[in-house]
Amino acid sequence: MTIEKIDTPQQMQRVEALAREIWQEHYTPIIGQAQVEYMLETFQTAAAMLRQLGEGYRYYLLKDDGEAVGYMAVRPESGQLFLSKFYVKAARRGRGYGRAALAFLTTLAAEQKLQKIVLTVNRNNTLALKAYAKLGFVNVGEVVQEIGKGFVMDDYKMEKRLP
Repeated sequence: MTIEKIDTPQQMQRVEALAREIWQEHYTPIIGQAQVEYMLETFQTAAAMLRQLGEGYRYYLLKDDGEAVGYMAVRPESGQLFLSKFYVKAARRGRGYGRAALAFLTTLAAEQKLQKIVLTVNRNNTLALKAYAKLGFVNVGEVVQEIGKGFVMDDYKMEKRLP
């Protein structure tokens, strides 16, 4: 697997298409079609990514033999690396991409002298919760926040302390 930094409009359009594919399959049963569409349009378009890059986020494309298999977005904040997005195609899950991505993120955090990696995950996303726990993340609380149009993100906050 290779991890490619995303900074061109073409790469962002590829991630937008990848997000649509992954979110439709994975999140519709968890949060419903209406919220999936809202979140895709609000947070996962090329324009939204460009705006997020201006806010300090960094996007990365995960590739295997040249094929885009997933993506992630991070932002350093207050002594920690916030993993905002980490998504892998359904057919590619369980093949070690999470472990490889975590190794990459651990190095990235260490280079910036950050003490932990934090993320939020939907409390009903049992597959992700199990995967993060297996990677050493610990549930440290609940986060419920309104995101607009009457939709709410009902998440757990998880973190992994770094050596």
